[in-house]
Amino acid sequence: MLRLDGQVAIVTGAGGGLGRAHAHLLAARGAKVVINDMGDAASSVVEEIRTAGGEAVAARGSVSDHVFVQAMVDDANKRWGRIDILVNNAGILRDRTFAKMDLEDFRAVVDVHLMGAVNCTKAVWDTMRKQSYGRIVMTTSSSGLFGNFGQSNYAAAKMALVGLMQTLGLEGEKHNIRVNCLAPTAATSMMDGILPERELQLLRPEFVSPGMLALVHGEAPNRVILCAGAGGYEAVKINMTRGIFLGENVNSPEALVEGWADMMDDEGACTPENALQQSELELGKAGYRRP
Repeated sequence: MLRLDGQVAIVTGAGGGLGRAHAHLLAARGAKVVINDMGDAASSVVEEIRTAGGEAVAARGSVSDHVFVQAMVDDANKRWGRIDILVNNAGILRDRTFAKMDLEDFRAVVDVHLMGAVNCTKAVWDTMRKQSYGRIVMTTSSSGLFGNFGQSNYAAAKMALVGLMQTLGLEGEKHNIRVNCLAPTAATSMMDGILPERELQLLRPEFVSPGMLALVHGEAPNRVILCAGAGGYEAVKINMTRGIFLGENVNSPEALVEGWADMMDDEGACTPENALQQSELELGKAGYRRP
């Protein structure tokens, strides 16, 4: 059994839905949990966890407010002396087609999903580095990974979290900080009126939370994008095709267009470990090897 005894976890947006389910599972496995949400729902979840024999405290405020976030993290550190797990789950929706969307609605979604995760991660980063241990989950979405009509703001923020995860996973690795992404499909308040009741029952939030636990335990992976919903789990991998080399036609867009099908061919595709591997692959085709 995966246990988290003695560990401290922060879950944002934990007053209901996915965050509540995450918090309950973390507490059931022994973690002390900070329940973050905007309103009184945070206190209700704290009482639920305490009634079940767990330990939790509420932190009411917005993750987009970096001053509040720092105070929340400082309080957890003062109370329990460490922070082991951060689950960046808080989110909002402002769905409209791009043509009809106000920039304020775009900015509001980015502020909560992306900057909220940045604020929380920055606030715990030094603590995790000093204790040489940390597990962080970014909540991404298939809307960002694959696109979704009417969600340009949400999709942009969710895909940005993948880039944040990739880089922080590299920077945190030597400090035993592992950073992963969870792409959930769950029946939360954000899904009201979108799916029929039978599907909502299959997509209960508690069916996603085991995926979260798999990304935060002691032997968790690093830089994984895990999809979860209705008891199913899948990994999303960002691959680069083997591509083509234009050779003497290096300056010819026509040659590129002519070879487009070969360039798009998935055979021999690879998953780069970091951004430098793109240039290494391309220079290698030109016959150059870095010394």
